Amino acid sequence: MKNKLYLIFTFLFIGLITFAGNADLKTELIKGKWMNKSGGYYPTPILPKDDSKIETVCRYKTLVFHEDGTFALDSAKHDYMGKFSIENGIVRLDFMPSAVQHYSKNMGKASGGYIVTYDTIQLPPREGKIVDGKLVLDTGFEFTHRSSSLHGLLKFWEFTGFENATWGHFIMLLVALTFIFLAIRYNYEPLLLIPIGVGIIIGNIPMFQAVDFNLQLGIYEPGSVMNFFYGGVVNGWFPPLIFLGIGAMTDFSALISSPRLMLLGAAAQFGVFATFVLALIVGFYPAEAGAIGIIGGADGPTAIFLSSKLANGMNIVGFSGAGEAIYSKNLLGAIAIAAYSYMALVPVIQPPVVNLLTTKKERLIKMRPPRQVSKIEKILFPIVGLLLTAYISPTSLPLLGMLFLGNILKESGVTRRLAETAANPLIDSITILLGVSVGASTQADVFLTFDSVMIFTMGALSFVLATAFGVTFAKIMNWLSPKNNPVNPIIGCAGVSAVPDSARVAQELGHKADPSNYLLMHAMGPNVAGVIGSAIAAGILLSFLL
Repeated sequence: MKNKLYLIFTFLFIGLITFAGNADLKTELIKGKWMNKSGGYYPTPILPKDDSKIETVCRYKTLVFHEDGTFALDSAKHDYMGKFSIENGIVRLDFMPSAVQHYSKNMGKASGGYIVTYDTIQLPPREGKIVDGKLVLDTGFEFTHRSSSLHGLLKFWEFTGFENATWGHFIMLLVALTFIFLAIRYNYEPLLLIPIGVGIIIGNIPMFQAVDFNLQLGIYEPGSVMNFFYGGVVNGWFPPLIFLGIGAMTDFSALISSPRLMLLGAAAQFGVFATFVLALIVGFYPAEAGAIGIIGGADGPTAIFLSSKLANGMNIVGFSGAGEAIYSKNLLGAIAIAAYSYMALVPVIQPPVVNLLTTKKERLIKMRPPRQVSKIEKILFPIVGLLLTAYISPTSLPLLGMLFLGNILKESGVTRRLAETAANPLIDSITILLGVSVGASTQADVFLTFDSVMIFTMGALSFVLATAFGVTFAKIMNWLSPKNNPVNPIIGCAGVSAVPDSARVAQELGHKADPSNYLLMHAMGPNVAGVIGSAIAAGILLSFLL
């Protein structure tokens, strides 16, 4: 009997000690918060097929225990809930199923390329114990006890730009400041380079990014304001509106008075197709190569329009040996920045090319003054031009349709208010949104790639070739023209669609050779023809490659 009583009291004593120990451990767990900084938890459904190790985001994770036996694990800003139990000093965490949204975050996709999938994650149970004041789980993670105030300070620091900055962000900051400097100091396309420069700064402010977490701040994060603006670039809304404003500002008189100058605008597009072939040779897919080649047109809106269709990270460009679809790379940001950069550098790039390909005698040629163009011709030109270009290349209709609409508004004489709206507040507003959005798309982890370097290199070559083809064709035109109606080869450089900068370059080069020679009005002919030509070239590439 005594032995039985002894055993009973022994078990009761051990039970009381165990209960007290578990109670003390529970009290210790509930007090404050437990924090760990390490790689994130990757749920099984998105592990690679070969089970290779994935480099996860190194962020703070917080375990919070509650009096009612529940806990919450905040892992990279996603809460995993569950219940905990304590037995013999061992803490067991049993997770409940957790609904999550998976974002294809910064994976070379454009704005619309985000695939948001819904999933239910069931994390396996974890066990751990307190060792030297730390909660050590069986997975190897160690959680340190922190007070609520210190926890708040650490989480605040995690969201600051100082914590999230990388060398890529500083490189892009230098690029942005360079753009702004060139715009202010040298007046290089300030209406474009300043919004783009500020956009680059906005897009490269370091921010918290984690697996399946959307802060709705960055341009690539669905639901953010910048992502909404970027939709105008990705979906091709902005370029047609820019063309509407260009049409409302453009006087086609120089081209109407001398239709042969349209050939110079067409000749300059050979640079586009030459670079397209080169991009194929270096390994880009045809759709990507087409988007890269259009940089030679020196037309930012056209480059954005075409790359949004062909190189946006969403369209299928081929299939692997296993039959899996291969998607194009998202080259939109790099192509847009390259196109606008070379537009701004027209006064730097074109003069050496022109001087190299022309003789002093050719640069001294004076052209016959353009004839006076009647109002009926100005009204008929956009109508006839719209019909012809639409039948030649229907896929260029979004751009050329709006271009000729804007010109009809201008020349009709009865829609002055609409023309002024398109030529001033509308195009100014769209230019700001377009510039900032394009600049912000150069987020360092997306933009700083070898492909971007290749695009800038081939873009420069494309622009040089377009200028060279235009000047060369102008030399041929001059050779074939009557002696009393010559063509100064300088104006061939205006065949690219950088309106009116290329025409100004032609004027300055002609004036430098002969101060009494004025080529501006003559150069405006191929310049506006280049706008039409680059849009047609984009339409042709789109019809073949999409």
